[in-house]
Amino acid sequence: MAQQHLDPTDPTVVPADAVAGYLRARATEFLRALRTHRETGGGAAAGAEESTDAALALRRSARRISGTLHTFRPLLDADWSESLRPELAWLSGTLGREHAYAARLHRLVTALNRLSGATNFPTQTAIPTRTTTASTGSRSTTAASGGSRSTTAASGGSRSATSASAVGSRSAGAERVGTADPGTAGPGTRPPAAPDRGNLTVGAAKAGALLDRQLTLARTRAHSAALQALGSSRFHAVADSVAVLASEVPLTPTAPTADLRPLAAAAHDRLRDAVTGLPLHTAGHPYNAEALIHGLSPDTAPHPQDAPWHQVRLLLRLHRYALEVLYPEAVPVDVRLLAAGEALNRHRDASEAASAAAAAARTPRIAPATAYALGVLHADQRHEVEASRFAFQQSWQKEAVSTS
Repeated sequence: MAQQHLDPTDPTVVPADAVAGYLRARATEFLRALRTHRETGGGAAAGAEESTDAALALRRSARRISGTLHTFRPLLDADWSESLRPELAWLSGTLGREHAYAARLHRLVTALNRLSGATNFPTQTAIPTRTTTASTGSRSTTAASGGSRSTTAASGGSRSATSASAVGSRSAGAERVGTADPGTAGPGTRPPAAPDRGNLTVGAAKAGALLDRQLTLARTRAHSAALQALGSSRFHAVADSVAVLASEVPLTPTAPTADLRPLAAAAHDRLRDAVTGLPLHTAGHPYNAEALIHGLSPDTAPHPQDAPWHQVRLLLRLHRYALEVLYPEAVPVDVRLLAAGEALNRHRDASEAASAAAAAARTPRIAPATAYALGVLHADQRHEVEASRFAFQQSWQKEAVSTS
């Protein structure tokens, strides 16, 4: 891309100093979060929440640094930026898995309760506590010290047995309690459950227990992997590079004469081109039955229709980071883009939850009622995917109309 020389009389020109200042600020946040995590990560449970927040701040700073290096790479030293970006992406992905598994379990169990007409799982109140506990050093030590934890989780364990019995007792009473109508208050006004929910109610208990075992085990392993990553030499090399970035940004010799606006506009153009490739006409229908054809395919690969939407979500995030560079004081609020981003986030969550339900349904030797409940749950999440695509299509079309 040809570099444009700065015009000192043009107040709209954004110099390269803006991207340098943005990177220094994000690097400082990274180092501050790292120090907080080290001070609270191995402490008592009272500091576990602060340690979790520090880990999330680490991930947030790493994503912004990586995205900025990608968008404004013509102004940065090529060898340095290309070597740091993959490491930041690795760190961000490693730190985000534990939270993703916890959110996925909560989403699936909530949907299972809604579909079966049951009340909330008693264990759902313990999910935030489990998140807090997972941030302490004792949890990671237990998970990494041996296979007893994994064996217990795989075989059911006392906790899963307790969850299954609690869900079973609740499901057994679902026909008596039923589902509350909107606007009603108290169990006394709830009508009886519909008869066609019988099979789903029977399998919901074991389906919930199976999902709890699988996703809790995956979450424990992700927590152990995150702690190992934060103590590895690979992470220390990344931290050293970010520490250098906090004081000095390696710009190219031509960067001082460049304007940031064309590079930011190119990021927006890539987003628009990617959206053009989406089936927005199909997504404009509230119900897209064609998207459910491959729903319960034995293929364990991700859903073939989801990848382009995930790519648009990534490009939208890069566009938002570019706006943060151009407007360091306050990014202009665009309600349409905010709605589009929220729709794509819901799309990602529902897509991954549907994959988890399908994976659980492939577990060998599960009861037919359990498989049926997981199949209904999978279809429900795929419908959530379609609803998110419809919401994105509506918000994006509004943006196109307003900018045309």
